[in-house]
Amino acid sequence: MAKNLATLRTDIDAVDRELLQLLNRRAALANEVGEIKRAERSPVYRPEREAQVIHGLQQANPGPLKPENVATIWREIMSACRALEAPQRVAYLGPAGTFSEQAALEFFGSSIEHVPCVSFDEVFHSASSGNADFGVVPVENSTEGVVTRSLDLLLTSPLHIVGEISLMVRHHLLRSSASLEGIEAVLAHPQALAQCQGWLNKHLPDAERRAVSSNAEGARLAASHPNWAAIAGERAGSEFGLHLAAQAIQDDAFNRTRFAIVCLPQKLQAPQASGKDCVSLVVSVPNRPGAVHDLLMPLKQHGVSMTRFESRPARSGQWEYYFFIDIQGHPSQPQIAATLSDLRDLCAFYKVLGTYPVND
Repeated sequence: MAKNLATLRTDIDAVDRELLQLLNRRAALANEVGEIKRAERSPVYRPEREAQVIHGLQQANPGPLKPENVATIWREIMSACRALEAPQRVAYLGPAGTFSEQAALEFFGSSIEHVPCVSFDEVFHSASSGNADFGVVPVENSTEGVVTRSLDLLLTSPLHIVGEISLMVRHHLLRSSASLEGIEAVLAHPQALAQCQGWLNKHLPDAERRAVSSNAEGARLAASHPNWAAIAGERAGSEFGLHLAAQAIQDDAFNRTRFAIVCLPQKLQAPQASGKDCVSLVVSVPNRPGAVHDLLMPLKQHGVSMTRFESRPARSGQWEYYFFIDIQGHPSQPQIAATLSDLRDLCAFYKVLGTYPVND
């Protein structure tokens, strides 16, 4: 006989209480782990360990929960338990409501101390100075390509990459009313304006496009002026009490942005192998014929896959370039170690930007 609604609710309440007891048991164990870590002076946050836990649970999941739901739930559980050991201070491009804040919350969970910053430079400074434990910065967009300022800062910063997260980015047109009528200016970060230029050309061709420090800052300003609109996410709309005048206006329906998690090596050393890892590095080669071809040969010789290859001017005035490269694997693997060694010997400049687990 099928259960009625009241019986099902009673069953759910009982399961919730069991879950609460188990979660508190897990939290108590996490506290014990924290005591051991403090005694050993080992880091609270271990991204490769958390990646392994989530992957293992996804593999063992019998359903009906989807794998992505399992990841979200356990990331929050681990975030809450981690906060019992020591809250993590995370810097990101603010104010509240930016996609950078969303990336920070989805990567670390909601049990963090927020450090909103006015620029990418300030994010790097906060993490470098110790004002924040970690920084979260966008490095690549599927529509507009690399975020050049982030790459330039990674080149010179003492910070290294210890994690990454990719977000599906949905840009909405937000304003104090739900109408498209009378919009004189559209405010957003330059990347967002570029990602929505086709829609803006068609629907608001006469509106001024005004670049601001972040999409959320654009939303904050739009809330103060009835004839201004902002391009931002739903979080920013909720934060500043704005209406969705138009939804999902990005030109690419599958628009994604990849974010890097950065910190000082003394805060967290390169994570150990998780089974699905990436090495990011930046190199330059002498300006001579065949130099770039030679740069790629070690990857082919050792059977190593490259997932990204970007060039940036070296600003030397000699038409020289830095090459940002991502390769699949971990330096503990012999073929990766051999490839990195060969590249180091070939390059005039060589810097590993980070080794980190790759999220599915």
